[in-house]
Amino acid sequence: MKSVLITGASSGLGKEFALLYSEKGYKIYAHGRSHSKLATLQNKIESSGGQVQIITADLSDRDAASSIFAAVSDTDTVDILINNAGVGYFGPLSTSTSAELEEMVTTNVFAPISLTKEFITQYDQGKIVNIISTAGLRGKVNESLYVASKFALRGFAESMQKELASTNISIVNAYMGGMDTPFWEGSDHIADRSRLRSPREVAQLIVERAESELEIIIESKK
Repeated sequence: MKSVLITGASSGLGKEFALLYSEKGYKIYAHGRSHSKLATLQNKIESSGGQVQIITADLSDRDAASSIFAAVSDTDTVDILINNAGVGYFGPLSTSTSAELEEMVTTNVFAPISLTKEFITQYDQGKIVNIISTAGLRGKVNESLYVASKFALRGFAESMQKELASTNISIVNAYMGGMDTPFWEGSDHIADRSRLRSPREVAQLIVERAESELEIIIESKK
């Protein structure tokens, strides 16, 4: 049985990735910070006959990447790593804080770099899917620090595509517009969430296109 490791799988896009890949027959390694949310996901997958193992870890911990991979069964190989976990704070640069910048860089940049290093160190084949967002393609008002973190991830991910071009590990970079997920809870940055795609729709598009494409761009509906 093939397996997929998904970070940030407790809700939103990551949760939909877990459900979709389970439906495709994959064993799911679902990472997140909320054990209760992951347990709910686990119950849903197992009730449908799927296999899932939940991994609770805080990506701000420098040892998180190694501990996440250490949780993978010795009898398993991770066929797909999805670097999905992300965090964003929005508003003018003048009102931003150092803590917000540090959290975004740690989660959006350092974590996927560390997880990618663990993957390519342990396996000689497979696929890594980086969930980058269209914030990694162009600047946006009141998103300067978030965009900066996503541009950094894009630079790393594109470099890895070149570095691993002659290997059996492929790097897929996905750039999607905002989605109607809990990501926006507590924020007034998006006034009309009805224009956003559902995480299920975006997950389906990425899963389908990642079979044959190395760059995926999915704009918001409107």
